[in-house]
Amino acid sequence: MDPERFVSETVEALRKKLDAPAILGASGGVDSTVVAALAHSAIGDRLTPIFVDTGYMRKGEGDAVRRLYEELGIELVFVDASERFYAALEGVIEPERKRRAIGHTFIDVFAEAAMRIDATYLLQGTIAPDWIESGGGIRDTIKSHHNVGGLPEVLHMTLVEPIRDLYKDEVREVARHLGIPVAKKQPYPGPGLAIRILGEATRDRTRIVREACYIVETEIAAAAGSGALEEPWQYFAVLLPIRSVGVHGDLRAYGYTIVVRAVYSLDGMTANYAQIPHQVLDRISRRIANEMGEDVTRVVYDITNKPPGTIEWE
Repeated sequence: MDPERFVSETVEALRKKLDAPAILGASGGVDSTVVAALAHSAIGDRLTPIFVDTGYMRKGEGDAVRRLYEELGIELVFVDASERFYAALEGVIEPERKRRAIGHTFIDVFAEAAMRIDATYLLQGTIAPDWIESGGGIRDTIKSHHNVGGLPEVLHMTLVEPIRDLYKDEVREVARHLGIPVAKKQPYPGPGLAIRILGEATRDRTRIVREACYIVETEIAAAAGSGALEEPWQYFAVLLPIRSVGVHGDLRAYGYTIVVRAVYSLDGMTANYAQIPHQVLDRISRRIANEMGEDVTRVVYDITNKPPGTIEWE
């Protein structure tokens, strides 16, 4: 793929297609940010990127996305819909139901925003692995991505997906060509921490996995920065819905299990687990134990490739 040609042709196609105001689901990740840059080049201020705080965002994610769009010179609308998402996922355990509930709630939020600005088009950063894994036709559903299988059957906007046929490595090429600062940012799932919590994604469990993810991300990034390892494609924490006995100080504790996950991949279609040095895993485990108190009593490392596993656990 020639990124310069792709950008030129896509911007021209968007300029012709988007004859009315459009909104964009802005996550701050490389996929949606590339779409924001392409669409803004095509239609300027007729594009309204919307960042939805679902309550399942990583630590500091909202502020980071605000800074990103300020740097790009694109005005961003920020919507705090966390209470709606918590309510939508109350009692929901099965992963596909989670993804559908998240997708439907996203669309409800976007539809309300679209009515306020009279938008006709909804842009998304859907890429090839999203719709391939979501199934359809002769393809089995591996997992429904919220921006594909999670969408309602009736969508009162025209869906536009400019990078639908690209794989992640190709999207990164386009991002580098456009000078987008998140070109190397590790992938982050649209449903966020909700699918890094096995079982019900309650507010309290979200708090726990958010802090664990922050520790995993900062320790692995620091190790990669020091040359102790090659930075993985993706790395994060998962909260298991089981408790085990531990010791906190001199007292019995009964806390959750955190799984550390880190993988190397090119396009997200396959992945190999990262052989993180034991010293790094030890620091992660000790920080989680020291900083998270009785919430967590076990830390384990996932050594599963894709296949047979997927990168995310749900």
